[in-house]
This record gives sequence, structure tokens and C-alpha cells, in this order.
Amino acid sequence: MIDNIIADTKEKMEKSEAALKQDLASLRTGRASTDILNGIMVDAYGSKMPLTQVGNVSVVDTRMLSVTVWDMSMVEATDKSIRESGLGFNPSYEGNVIRIPLPELTEDRRKELVKVAHKYAEAGKVAIRNVRRDAMDKIKKSDASEDEQRGLQDEVQKLTDTAVKNVDSILAGKEKEILTV
Repeated sequence: MIDNIIADTKEKMEKSEAALKQDLASLRTGRASTDILNGIMVDAYGSKMPLTQVGNVSVVDTRMLSVTVWDMSMVEATDKSIRESGLGFNPSYEGNVIRIPLPELTEDRRKELVKVAHKYAEAGKVAIRNVRRDAMDKIKKSDASEDEQRGLQDEVQKLTDTAVKNVDSILAGKEKEILTV
């Protein structure tokens, strides 16, 4: 059980880091990426569906994305979802293909994106600290001796410190990517 606590803690912290990477991938940098559209949900067939389930998203060039909608009846709903996503896109469509030109990032917009990245990173750190707290509670409730508990708590703290450093380095990389013109 005690070994389980460390392995479980490490796994949960790694999942928090992976979630942060996924969140940061949705932030737009200077070039087109299909990840930008990951959070868009389309009203399709009476329910909300991810954009990737109604069409194929592809990168046309560094400043253009394309969505090929599989069902012609879903083109207008998909276009509307992209417009209302809050990402500032103005798509146009012809037939079942929606083209999404990506506007040039201004310096103010880049700074705004960095702030959003910092919020994502802070949420990741909070998740990691919550995992740490849960692990510490499990250790205190375990039937291990005080010395064993102290050793386990030190190990959990080392895992936490490593995970927080990883979050900081992931954030630094994304920040550099956003601010590089």
C-alpha cells in the first residue's frame, strides 16, 4: 500500500503535466495548428459534439486552417460554432469546406496569450499541490512508523518539486513560442 501511494502520486502529477501541455497547445502562437480548434463544440444532431467529430481539421499554410465537414447539413452549424468560439476567427465556407484565416498576432494579443498561459500553469500547479495533499493524508493515515512516514513525505515532496519545475519549464517554452515574432 505504501509503495502504491508514491506510484499513484507520481502518475497523477504526470497526468496534471500532460493536461497542462494539452491546454497550452490550444493557445495560438504565430503559426497555424489544428489544436487551436480543440475546444470548439458544434450543435450537431441535437447535442454538442467536438468539432473533430463533424469534420476533418487540417493546416493549409502558416496562417490558414481548413475544416472539411462530412455532412453538408452541418456546415452552417460548424461555421457558427467557430465564429462564436471567442477565438476571434472569421471563417468562410464554400461547399463543405470551411476556411479559417488566422489574423496576425499583435503584441497586445501576444501578451494576453501569455497571461492565459500563466493561468493554465497556475491551475496545473494547484492540481499538483492537491495531489501532494492527498498523498500526505494517505501517508498520515497509513500504519507505517513515524520514520517511514517522514521518508514517504520527503519523497512526495521531491515529486512535487520536480513536477512544479516541469510546469515552469513547460510554461517558459510556451511563453517563448508565443512572444517570438
